[in-house]
Amino acid sequence: MEPRKSRGECVAKVMNTPPQRDIRIESLTGFEQFDRCAALQEAVWGSGDGDVVSRRIFTVVSHLGGQVLGAFDGDTLAGFAFALPGYRDGMAYLHSHILAVLPDYRNAGIGRCLKFAQRDDAIARGFDLMEWTFDPLEIKNAHLNIARLGAVVRRYHPNLYGSSSSPLQGGLPTDRLYAEWWLRSPRVVGLLRGEALPPQAIEQRITVPRAIYEWKQDPERRNLAEAVQSGNREAFASAFEHGLAVVGYECDSEGNGAFLLGRWDQRR
Repeated sequence: MEPRKSRGECVAKVMNTPPQRDIRIESLTGFEQFDRCAALQEAVWGSGDGDVVSRRIFTVVSHLGGQVLGAFDGDTLAGFAFALPGYRDGMAYLHSHILAVLPDYRNAGIGRCLKFAQRDDAIARGFDLMEWTFDPLEIKNAHLNIARLGAVVRRYHPNLYGSSSSPLQGGLPTDRLYAEWWLRSPRVVGLLRGEALPPQAIEQRITVPRAIYEWKQDPERRNLAEAVQSGNREAFASAFEHGLAVVGYECDSEGNGAFLLGRWDQRR
């Protein structure tokens, strides 16, 4: 596990800098900070106004028990995380709607720093569960969510957000998986201590080829990405219907990803 100092500070390896840099995590509350979050979304995803969360929404959510946490490198807002309170099946939880990191700060551990800070804040307020959605075709993000943070997945939502103006979506439907992060579970606590996930019987694998990123951006090969998305959509739906859950994730030496599905025991 990468080193941590406190909820308010973490250590990250930032590109083109000395090996370690202190990244400060703090709650965001002011209009100017919320405007910077809106601008950061555009820098990360190139989204049009319809896909950007505005200052007004950040303000409302911050007053209703949600989270808006920023990661600062000096005065630079390098990333932020944004969560809303939710309620389902008789249980209150936090839904993490956005986690965004500037391109120059990616692969530096800042996303994990923000997730750690979200977890610390959620536990301090009595929550046991955080959830968020993620694109099943994004290999690095899936690996972070499942293999490094310990989230499990039991739900799939086709085209959750409708059409998206983000070039990263490549014109495909906005299919999403739901990550469940059981904050106090032995699985999550062990991973955050640097322990490996306990061995588990894997009954099914659902793969994502590394080439998916090129296919999404190439109109002549986008049909290949669409075929992967639709095939995996059916595989997830069938697996979840039969009681399986995503309990692991692997990347091979060529960068291809694989969801590992088995029986999930919340006590583990």
